[in-house]
Amino acid sequence: MALLQSQSLHGIGCCSSIVLARARVQQCLAAVSHSHAPLLRANGGRTGLPSSTSSLKAGNAISFSWRRRRDLRVVAEAATAGAAKVTPASSGGVSISDVLWPSAGAFLAMAVLGKMDQMVAFKGVSLTIAPLGAVCCVLFSAPDSPAAKKYNMFVAQIGCAAFGVLALSLFGPGWLARGAALSASIAFMTITGASHPPAASLPILFIDGPKFHNLQLWYALFPGAAGCIVLCLIQEVVLYLKKNFKF
Repeated sequence: MALLQSQSLHGIGCCSSIVLARARVQQCLAAVSHSHAPLLRANGGRTGLPSSTSSLKAGNAISFSWRRRRDLRVVAEAATAGAAKVTPASSGGVSISDVLWPSAGAFLAMAVLGKMDQMVAFKGVSLTIAPLGAVCCVLFSAPDSPAAKKYNMFVAQIGCAAFGVLALSLFGPGWLARGAALSASIAFMTITGASHPPAASLPILFIDGPKFHNLQLWYALFPGAAGCIVLCLIQEVVLYLKKNFKF
């Protein structure tokens, strides 16, 4: 009888121990599930830890979103910089002095060249030639441009005029001489770095102007280079007036 009682008590103790163990396991599972709730939400509510594939996809999505925002920011900054470059430096417009002094300089240049024409009229040549009109525009209205540099102007004027004389002596008057002289002039300005567009018209002027043929190689200095000396002197006056007399 005592043996049966001890066995029954032992069974009751084992049952209670199992019940307590089960309760502890349930508490542990509840704690684990609570601590891993963010992972469960990131894994779509499924139990267990998120798979490596889903983690990589989430990381790639975040990286792509960050790169996209960065690229949009770079594009916006570039667009802002481009707009700043397009915007004119001054919005006040052109002043009266910026218009008056270059125009007055061009008038004075033509007056001086015309007076010099009267002095050399007995030779049958003229200093008032069309290329010098283009030179006036460059010197007075765009004095900071590459074409207005003294080296470019004089080297191009002398070289291109010489090519006109050479082409006429080789091919005679006509389209072949014009084409050869013009192509040689452009190649010459490119090689020497002396970019001065008005000088490209000097060879054609010589080939089509019989009154200049008697000058031969003197045409390289007159009237182009000689006229440019006069225009450079007048340019200094125009620049001084533009700098000191603004209105």
